[in-house]
Amino acid sequence: MSGGKNPRRVLVALYRYAVFFLLVAFILTCCMELFLNTMSRTMALELTAENLSLAAKLTFGNVILLSVAFTVIDIWRREKTVGTPVKRIADGAQRIMEGDFSARIVPIAGMAGEQDGFNEIIDCFNRMAQELSTMETLQTDFVANVSHELKTPLAVMGNYGTLLQQPDLPEEKRLEYAKAVTEAARRLAELVTNILKLNKLENQQHTPKAEPFDLSEQLRLALLGFEQIWEDKGIAVETELTDGVIICADRELLNLVWNNLFSNAFKFTPSGGRVTVRLCCAGEYALVQVQDTGCGISREAGARIFDKFYQADTSHNGQGNGLGLALVRRVVDMTRSEIRVESELGKGSTFTVKLRRDVQ
Repeated sequence: MSGGKNPRRVLVALYRYAVFFLLVAFILTCCMELFLNTMSRTMALELTAENLSLAAKLTFGNVILLSVAFTVIDIWRREKTVGTPVKRIADGAQRIMEGDFSARIVPIAGMAGEQDGFNEIIDCFNRMAQELSTMETLQTDFVANVSHELKTPLAVMGNYGTLLQQPDLPEEKRLEYAKAVTEAARRLAELVTNILKLNKLENQQHTPKAEPFDLSEQLRLALLGFEQIWEDKGIAVETELTDGVIICADRELLNLVWNNLFSNAFKFTPSGGRVTVRLCCAGEYALVQVQDTGCGISREAGARIFDKFYQADTSHNGQGNGLGLALVRRVVDMTRSEIRVESELGKGSTFTVKLRRDVQ
């Protein structure tokens, strides 16, 4: 590689020298001729062949020396101002291509404004490397979490499937084991479904289809889907819904938001607790609140609650997979809306979704 570059560098240097030689020769020759003509006119000097020959030799020598000096200075300048930054950027890009996303390029120091162009490129490169590093970490964590979440229901299905093969298994135990296998299969199917939904949303494969619809009616229908759960747990349900709130948004995506928020509210609210759903208008926005009297979450957990696979309350791990709120966050971002959570340990949580009533 270096053997191929050296001859090329020599040729480039010779080319630059030739350019400087011609330029300096032209300038010095013109200057010398002007000087001699001026001297001969003003001082009445007679220019002999010997004098002209000496002047020509001195001029030619100066041309060679100045051309060499200019060429060396130009090569050094180009190496410092162009060669070094390009080499740093190329080395950093090579490390990124080899999978080292920790590669960063040190900004070029120089005179003010001299390296602004290269430093702007370097800054963009470093930010790109940071994003790639973050994506790599997220991808690694995602694969690790998916693997962990898949192993649990598969292990349950395998263990109970083995027990079901016992020839003298009582009917009561057979039904219990079959129910456990069914529940594990349900969790596995729900996990895969949520992973596919999240992947579809994150890769922009689902384009929001905005259409006007009654948000209050959608909330009522979504809430009724959990009627059996709140009746079984004896949870009181309160609604404060403003009628006739029309918004323009993707009905299917928002239904995903309400189902996940309601599911969490009823899951974390103990028997005898209360879940409250509110809807009101605030100018061009519609505000939806889902409040529960469950276990609540800490401030530290609240900062990560929308992360994939994160579950603040590990006692309910068997009832979810930590993807519901990640889906909610993605839908909220896609609809240019906002979501926030207020919670206190032992007292419950309140999720507030701020929706644009006219989402374009």
